[in-house]
Amino acid sequence: MSTEINIKSPTRVDLAGGTLDCWPLYLFLNDPVTVNLSIDIFTRAKLVPVTDGSSRVRLITRDLKLDREYANLEQCLKDKDPAFDLIRVILEHYRAPIGNRGFSLETASDSPVGGGLGGSSSLCISILKAIGQWTKISYGETDLVRLASHLEARLLLKPTGTQDYFPPIESGLCVITYGAEGPACRRENMDPKFFKDRFTLVYTGRSHHSGINNWQVIKDWLDGDVRTRAAMSDLAAISNEVAQAVRELDHKGIAKLFAQEFEARVRLSSGFSSPEIEKIHAIALKHQSVAKICGAGGGGCVFVWSPEGDASKRARMVSEIDESGCRVLPAQPYFEKGT
Repeated sequence: MSTEINIKSPTRVDLAGGTLDCWPLYLFLNDPVTVNLSIDIFTRAKLVPVTDGSSRVRLITRDLKLDREYANLEQCLKDKDPAFDLIRVILEHYRAPIGNRGFSLETASDSPVGGGLGGSSSLCISILKAIGQWTKISYGETDLVRLASHLEARLLLKPTGTQDYFPPIESGLCVITYGAEGPACRRENMDPKFFKDRFTLVYTGRSHHSGINNWQVIKDWLDGDVRTRAAMSDLAAISNEVAQAVRELDHKGIAKLFAQEFEARVRLSSGFSSPEIEKIHAIALKHQSVAKICGAGGGGCVFVWSPEGDASKRARMVSEIDESGCRVLPAQPYFEKGT
């Protein structure tokens, strides 16, 4: 009998600390934290083992509407189509335990391409969970995060951070501490109602490029750039304060810190902003709200925080954002364990 494995993982909004999770930056910043909130924008992986004894491999990506079949895993790994790059990097890692067994692997993502929501990291976790369940190879959370980040670094040929991998493993509000022993995640108990009418997620329509922005920051720090080091130190201090403000449900304090974070991140590199982000920022301020760049910026999504929680005022802001050409996404925090 065929055993179909279905995995669904959330993506995330990074409330504070983006780029601090990149090695070796966090080693220089007195054990900084990042704060991530999982959201109900999901990635999915469905794995179905072949039951007729053949070695055929079928890869399907719903987002790109591609469906490809191979005689075996070796033929699959020789395919150079970039649409399957992430899948092939993962399959290469599992080459030995998969052996000559055939299977189909179907993937899908609700996240906009380059949205800055950790979509590729979430999809990586979904695929790793599906293959791990099939091959009966399991990892603890820290080891799974390490494996996922290393595989994506192998794909990108650049260092990657690790904060994006924790929310897909187990959802909630993730406060991740970075020290000499690596990341350690603590999930905070939160009432989702705290975010109701204060949470707006906007897609700019422009794809972001986190690997490029973060790598430039790493290089600038290692080269001793004074501006980069000052901005990163400010971001580390702000991130610790955001973690505390969220625990205390200090909605006005969060708004002030997001404004400080926006200023420090743009000061770190003009590449973190864009005309679309500046437009959303201006609209948010007009409605007594504040914009927070998602991921490494330069495009992707922007998280808007409305501290007053006034539903009618937020509705007017949403309408103006939609009229600006950017798109408000129907997303909310997600506080259930992934499956």
